[in-house]
Parts: sequence; C-alpha cells; structure tokens
Amino acid sequence: MQSERIILGKVAGVYGIRGWVKIFSETQPKDNIFSYTPWQINLNGQWQTIKVVEGKVHGKGLVAHLESYDDRELAKQLNGAEIAIDKAQLLEPEEGEYYWADMIGLKVVTLAGQELGQVDHLFETGANDVVVVKGEQEHLIPFVQGQYIHSVDIEAGVMRVDWDPEF
Repeated sequence: MQSERIILGKVAGVYGIRGWVKIFSETQPKDNIFSYTPWQINLNGQWQTIKVVEGKVHGKGLVAHLESYDDRELAKQLNGAEIAIDKAQLLEPEEGEYYWADMIGLKVVTLAGQELGQVDHLFETGANDVVVVKGEQEHLIPFVQGQYIHSVDIEAGVMRVDWDPEF
C-alpha cells in the first residue's frame, strides 16, 4: 500500500552555482518545511526520496541544498518539482488544532442538522483561514472556532458549523 503524501511546497528555482535551490513553502511558519526530513520530490511523475543537506532563510525566501545536487545544472532539473512528506512524518496536532489535509472531505453539518456538503479546501485570508464547502451550493466559512466552527471530529468525518445555509 502506498503511503499518503502531504505536499509542503515546491522547488521555485536555482540559487547560486553549487546546486542550491529556492524553496516555496506552504508551512507556517514557512521555514518549518526544514523540520521535515527526508523530502519526497516529484520529478517527471516519479517520487524520489531526497535528504536535505542544509536549508535556511535567505532574505525573504528559503534556499536548500539537497543531497546529490551539487551544481547548478543538476539543480535546474528540480525546478517546479513538488516537495512532499509521508503523512506519518507529521507530528500529532495539539488539542483544537488540525492539519488542513485532515479536514479535506469532512461532511459539514449545521447545528440544526442540515448538511451543507463537504470540505473541498481551505485558504488563508490574513485575518483567518476560510473553509470552502462544496454541496448544492458553495459556502465560504471563516475558520473561527467557537464562532462559526462549533466542532471538528476527524475520526467521525464531521465538521459542525454555526452557519446559515442560505448564506
């Protein structure tokens, strides 16, 4: 059985002449991507496990040196490649915290028991995250626990929300 992968970012370009690459990270904070090792890199449709030799913040971005990529020409092959880890590498979230990947597909039900659909994806707005629910209509629900998000039960596959189905 193939393990489940979580996409953490991608290679955004080359940096310098010694094989370093620029990294786009979707982790929060962005340099948390270096907390997970090894990485899996998707090259030409094939996932390869690659060790991060060194990773660091550089200016407003991130750069990394990956094992076996010691010159600019080799590193160019990685440009645009997705970076993932096995889901098993993730730490258990704290009480009341959730990984976005775990919420995708949850059934969304109002406090009155009306099913709105399923969590399709989430996105950041700066003020708070937003849950995109797809059903008969699309709902954009701010991920504000205690106000709009009443409960999240990953094991049961249900998110209970305080939300007007007409909105």
